[in-house]
Amino acid sequence: MKHIRTRKDTQERLTEVNIELLSSKPTETITINPSDQKQTIIGFGGAFTESSAYNLSRINKSQREKAIQAYFDPIEGLGYTIGRVSIHGCDFSLGSYLYIKDYDDSLESFDITRDQPIINLIHDAEKYANQKIEILGSPWTPPFWMKDNHSPIRGGKLLPAYYQTWANYFVKFVKAYEAKDVKISWLSVQNEPAAVQRWDSCIYSAEDERDFVKVLGPTLEKEGLKDKKILIWDHNRDIMVERASVVYNDLEANQYVWGTAFHWYENEQFQNVKKLHDLYPSKHLMFTEGCQEGGPHFGEYQVGERYGRNILNDLRNYNEGFIDWNLFLDETGGPNHVNNLCSAPIMIKIYHEELVKMISYYYIGHFSKYIKPGAIQLSSEGTKEVLYVTFLNPDGSKVIVIQNEKDHDVHLEIKGLDQQIKLTALKHSISTLII
Repeated sequence: MKHIRTRKDTQERLTEVNIELLSSKPTETITINPSDQKQTIIGFGGAFTESSAYNLSRINKSQREKAIQAYFDPIEGLGYTIGRVSIHGCDFSLGSYLYIKDYDDSLESFDITRDQPIINLIHDAEKYANQKIEILGSPWTPPFWMKDNHSPIRGGKLLPAYYQTWANYFVKFVKAYEAKDVKISWLSVQNEPAAVQRWDSCIYSAEDERDFVKVLGPTLEKEGLKDKKILIWDHNRDIMVERASVVYNDLEANQYVWGTAFHWYENEQFQNVKKLHDLYPSKHLMFTEGCQEGGPHFGEYQVGERYGRNILNDLRNYNEGFIDWNLFLDETGGPNHVNNLCSAPIMIKIYHEELVKMISYYYIGHFSKYIKPGAIQLSSEGTKEVLYVTFLNPDGSKVIVIQNEKDHDVHLEIKGLDQQIKLTALKHSISTLII
């Protein structure tokens, strides 16, 4: 049995330590039920944004390789196997852009040349992962003339007259990326369809998504792309149940939708993830974006705890995959062409060509390094003093992740497995047990 721990105010970062019980008598219990099996894990990953690719171009080749290895190597890194790209520009592009010339409704000018640095980064990541990285493609906005506000920013709605043209654009994107040997596995209808933002954005009501899916789904099938899995919503947990229900309750739209994508901003309503699963158990759930907003946040330990708390609770509630936001940002939290600066698990101090692994990097690693694709969640229940989740890996190993955000240590006994486990979850720590 191994015990890997990260802890506040220490040098412990994914460090192997002894399993110790610092009390003569455990006071809290976790009970695992191996016969009660839940969802199967797809994988963990991050977003291949233009900003991330650009930042790696600003440092020397050796540091660039170390940065990519730190995420995608299954031994030396975090073991990432999935990722996300924006379908043309987003706020973490160097500027708004399209794959076509303005007003080209024929799509004859379609060209993804600008995305080549992103594609190169995906291929370099695959060398370290030693497998194909499965990619989710998400648009931030249709071309401006296809919208009622005639602008790429501040929302606006896709005009119904352009539904088919926009669906054809999705097809062009998939085929262009796959011609470059990138595996597109998922497509979401729209990134954050309820957000009117000062950057690339577009508003869809639940009914709009339902109606567009009825065009996108058949178009993908007609073009031989039936294997591309369509995700709806791609926004926060708060109204994910109401939004998804409108689409799922329509028999025609339902048949084309694989599942619901969701983000973590503004709320931690984890119960909605389980509620949606319970209502539609045949549909899938995937976390597709989260980050610490408002700049780089160097040295702020609570950012790691936010990551751990969100990943763990979503996994308990049937989430199947986790995709972080930007892989690499510079020390300002960018570049971002509308100054929407954020943090990333690896920040790059460009002038010094220095990689900084943030606390979020290590918290993600407590899951992504040890919970392998194909792992199955095992039911667990008990104490409310700590957060915990358990998985059975394809190789038969069991993984228990325990997070203690309290200002005091918690003494634990873990029951239900072949062996008795007693340990102390130290204050402000996260532990991964591999059995």
